[in-house]
Amino acid sequence: MDKSDFPGWHGTTIIGVKKDGKVVIAGDGQVSLGQTVIKGTARKVRRLSPGGFDVVAGFAGSTALLERLEAKLEATPGQLARASVELAKDWRTDKYLQKLEAMLIVSDGSEMFVITGAGDVLEPEHNVAAIG
Repeated sequence: MDKSDFPGWHGTTIIGVKKDGKVVIAGDGQVSLGQTVIKGTARKVRRLSPGGFDVVAGFAGSTALLERLEAKLEATPGQLARASVELAKDWRTDKYLQKLEAMLIVSDGSEMFVITGAGDVLEPEHNVAAIG
């Protein structure tokens, strides 16, 4: 396999796969600013456990969104889809958050979503998502 096997894919930093009722989210740990690698050991996949409700989040871009996501999850325990939509609404309308160039893959083990700064909450059709 080489790059031509995956047209349009380059520098993907986070991938999520859902199969047989299980979800895996993994990341490369590299932080870049343009073409410059700033750090190679960042923790881009984190477990959030607000109120005992486990969610795994992988992010490409700013970490500022993880605290916001955790707050949304605390406000809507057990409702990942609703928390994701609420985060996307804030992201789209908040002047500070609008400037962030980032994406998230989140999962509670049964659902998986990609959240974007454009206000999108996408459920991957083929149970595979890649961002970065």
